[in-house]
Amino acid sequence: MKLLAVALATTALALSAPAGSTTASTIETPEAKAAASELADEAYDDFVDRFDATEIAPNKYRWNAEGASGPSRVVISLDRQMAFVYRGDTLVGAASVSTARDGMITPKGIFPIWLKKKMHYSRKYDNAPMPYMQMIDQYGIALHAGHNPGYPASHGCIRLPKSFAAKLFAMTDIGTTVHIGA
Repeated sequence: MKLLAVALATTALALSAPAGSTTASTIETPEAKAAASELADEAYDDFVDRFDATEIAPNKYRWNAEGASGPSRVVISLDRQMAFVYRGDTLVGAASVSTARDGMITPKGIFPIWLKKKMHYSRKYDNAPMPYMQMIDQYGIALHAGHNPGYPASHGCIRLPKSFAAKLFAMTDIGTTVHIGA
């Protein structure tokens, strides 16, 4: 329940930000980063309880959306290299991820999904395919299917197992909140 209260409070902060640009609702304050990290820890606890597991192998995921309803949100744990997906207050999925490798940055904070494309090609990295792309900032950081060794290996994006990325893409909307914490 604490997870839900923190998520609702931080989402309210994101939605109250001034409008006018694609990243107006992005919050990268120390408070937002701390809240996202707390959510990541609580999401991991929810994962252990819901799926009776403590880890996920690289490029694997767990999914159980049975009985879940309400708005979607995503929580990313950079330390654990895991993504957690909620529908309302129910954890419906968890996956291994690959975030920024040394010298690159996956930003921390609270981000709305502001662009979705089923198939996108990176302009910055040699037309690299980004299936089920969901953009969260104006610098090109996105959630998408891609090489997922289970450790940091990307230029900053959050790479997901392909089947998980497809399920996530289907259940999110423009404006769905993504919390990225340590």
